[in-house]
Formats: sequence, structure tokens, C-alpha cells
Amino acid sequence: MIKKFKTYAKITDFESIARRYFVNNFYDGMLTILGILLGFFILIFKEGQQTVDSHIVILTGFATSISMFMSGLSGSYISEKAEQKRLKSELDKAMVIMSEEEEKEKEEEDKLLEDQEIEKAMLTVNFNDKNRRKKLNLKKSNYKRRKAKTLQEKAERFASIIVSLVNGCAPLLGGIVPLIPFFFTIKAGFNFFIFSFLIIFVCIVLLGIFVGFISRESLWKNVLQMLVAFGLTIIVSIFLLG
Repeated sequence: MIKKFKTYAKITDFESIARRYFVNNFYDGMLTILGILLGFFILIFKEGQQTVDSHIVILTGFATSISMFMSGLSGSYISEKAEQKRLKSELDKAMVIMSEEEEKEKEEEDKLLEDQEIEKAMLTVNFNDKNRRKKLNLKKSNYKRRKAKTLQEKAERFASIIVSLVNGCAPLLGGIVPLIPFFFTIKAGFNFFIFSFLIIFVCIVLLGIFVGFISRESLWKNVLQMLVAFGLTIIVSIFLLG
């Protein structure tokens, strides 16, 4: 199974695609939940409340995360399946072209053999062996291409499933992680929201480091870019909801 997994990875390079999807969608999930938490956070101050029911925050966050999960899973599967069909169509066309070229070569060889009828009669055994070897090589070549085609289809199908799961699970995970503090209380106050914001902050920093490590660029540059979006989300939400 591990060997097959590595083979599919070499053919499709789905690991790099899955990494990009995970980073982008985990980040999107956190920023989406950040907006929801900011809405509840501002509500506490505007309404003069000291706390808010944790189950309301959790249910709202979960509903949003599940929606992102279904959207990412179905959207990615449909797009990857369409891409897989396109690649299959291109592969089929390539196979047809190669088959036509082989047919032409075979026709040319047959004509050459017909023109050398006398020599062929004298060297029947040699030509028969030669033709037999050519037919055998042609069959082997066709078998290898059919096998490669089947392996390509399996690899693309496997890759589309893995990428779809990553695309759906990443925002779900990114949405649930910031909600962890609210599972430990019935009434959530100011401190619990601060803990949740800190969790998002730490996760964004870790994502920035991960992206910088993968791209071999400045770690701080990637962290700073992500934190800018984090800060802008807070500022815009406070400005619009405050």
C-alpha cells in the first residue's frame, strides 16, 4: 500500500497540491471563525453583557465549519474529476496518434516485404522470425502503454480523492481549533475570546513558518503577510460592527 501510494505521488505530485490546499483552506477557516468570534465579542460590549452562552458560539462555529467542509469537499472533487477527465481525454488522443503511427510503419514494412518477394522466398525462415519478433515487440509496446494508461487513471482518481478530503477537512479543522476554549465553560466571557484569538494568532504564525520552510523564503516575511490579513480582519470587523 505504501509503495502504491509513493507511485501515485510520483505520477500526480498530489502532495504539493494537497499542501497548498491545506494551508490556504486552514487559513481561510480560521479567518472565517475569527470574524464570527469578533461578532460575538463586540456584541458583549454593545449590549452591556458580561458573558455569552458558549453553546451558541460553538454551534455557530460548527455550522460554519461544516458548510466550509462540504463546500471544499464537493467543489474540489468536482473540479478535480473534471481535470481528470480532461487528462484522460488527452491521454486517449495521444494513444490514438501513436497507434496510427504504428499502423503506418507496419504498412510501410509490408510494402517493403512485398517488393522483395524473391528474396523473401529464399530467406523465408529469417523473415518469418523477423516479422514474428516485430509483432511480439508491438504487442509488448501496446501492453505497456495500456498498463501505463490504467496506472495513470488510478493515480489521478486516487489524487482527486485525497485532494478533495484535504480541501474539505482543512477549513473544518481551521474552524474548530479556535473554538476549543468555549468547550470548557457554559458562559464565555472576555477571557475566553482572548484565548481563542491567541490560538488563531499562534496557528497563523506556525502556518507562516511552514509556508516559508516549504518555499525556502524568509520565514518572517510569510508570517508577517499572514498576520497582516489577521490584523485587517480584526480592524475591519470592529469598524463595521462596532
